[in-house]
Amino acid sequence: MLFNSLEFAIFFPIVTTLYFILPMKARVWMLLIASCYFYMAFVPKYILILIFTILIDYVAGVLISRANGGARRYWLVTSIVANVGVLAFFKYFNFINDSLGAVVAAFGHTYPLGALGIVLPIGLSFHTFQSMSYTIEVYRGRQDAERNLGRFALYVMFYPQLVAGPIERPQNLLEQFKIAHTFDYDRVKYGLQLMAWGLFKKIAIADRLARGVSEVYQDPAAYSGVAALTATYLFAVQIYCDFSGYSDVAIGAAEVMGFRLMRNFDRPYFSQTISEFWRRWHISLSTWFRDYLYIPLGGNRVSKSRLMVNLMLVFMLSGLWHGANWTFVIWGTLHGLYLCSAIMLTNVKSLLLRLSGLRHVPILHRTFSRLFTFHLVLLSWIFFRAANLSQAIVVLRAIVTNHTGRALSLDVMGGRTMLILCIGSLVACELMQSRIRLRAAIARSAVMIRWPVYVGSVLFLLLLGDFVSKQQFIYFQF
Repeated sequence: MLFNSLEFAIFFPIVTTLYFILPMKARVWMLLIASCYFYMAFVPKYILILIFTILIDYVAGVLISRANGGARRYWLVTSIVANVGVLAFFKYFNFINDSLGAVVAAFGHTYPLGALGIVLPIGLSFHTFQSMSYTIEVYRGRQDAERNLGRFALYVMFYPQLVAGPIERPQNLLEQFKIAHTFDYDRVKYGLQLMAWGLFKKIAIADRLARGVSEVYQDPAAYSGVAALTATYLFAVQIYCDFSGYSDVAIGAAEVMGFRLMRNFDRPYFSQTISEFWRRWHISLSTWFRDYLYIPLGGNRVSKSRLMVNLMLVFMLSGLWHGANWTFVIWGTLHGLYLCSAIMLTNVKSLLLRLSGLRHVPILHRTFSRLFTFHLVLLSWIFFRAANLSQAIVVLRAIVTNHTGRALSLDVMGGRTMLILCIGSLVACELMQSRIRLRAAIARSAVMIRWPVYVGSVLFLLLLGDFVSKQQFIYFQF
């Protein structure tokens, strides 16, 4: 079920109302049934994969808590192998199979295995990682094993963040299912504000920009370098609004009922370094890799050469997590290289700052750093958006050498005025949120100010929103 659909507009108030009027003992089961319905609205049969994962990790958690010594590790490994095995089969089998086939064909031999007709279950990487975090935390002794199967199943399947995160930890979300939340007007108000903002980013900005981006990326050789570069800039805005918009709706929907989900974005394009970008972009995934892979590999407590190897491994795997395609691996590799380069060139950077005098003009230094970081990210987005490596190379070649191709028509996205209104609203709100807590400021305003803002926001969304395409959220494919 899409957040930007009529079905969800009916589903959400019904589920929320039931949550508040039902007794505490019935709430978990109601939310679990609602979450199953929410997920089965996509492809019903894939609920079986979720059930398999839930049962494996529920049993593993209980057994880990009861075991001692090597038996604890055995049950943890069993859980991880089961989770990774499901993920590898559905998401990576054809990718690995095709890659092996290409290698075999390069040596002049025939590869016997064909591709399987597998459809990737929506959000598989998200709920798999969330389930794995539970067994790891139980093994580490930071989380008690959950004996209530329904409550644990809801932890994995909680509908707001089921298919695209944030990827929660059991210490935060699982414990909240034991709390009897009551209706709180202010909390509901804040949650609805965030949901509305997320829908604006998705419907009015991301879906509108998607038209122009898709037009160019479907046939990049036919477009000029300016068009290809413009489409890439627009994609940077599109993917941010699409994914952060989903996160806002998820966090807001949970907040209405009283649940606190972790923040997943923090104005990432204001970052001055790639390291800072990853502290602001898809925070729940970057911290997952930090806590469960990077730190176990040694974190920052290793030699510089080992540190860079660890960074490259983490970001290559992060790229592979996003999709079974070499473009995603290259996307992750680029970010790994950016971070390694920053480590190796620390002294060079200090020298350039001293010679240029930028360190004595802080505002100019910050502006240059943000622009430089953004364009490094922009380069990597080309590989993220391209359907394959060949298409990414065509886009890069068009940007550098093609001066005679077609121009990108702004009409397909509603025209120049519409784009300025949409993107201008985004930038204005992002800048205000960097200085004040915008939701709280609106909520504290007088009624004569607050309600016109609410009504105006709804009318603005209705005016600018794309209610025709109903495009799926980009991160559903992961």
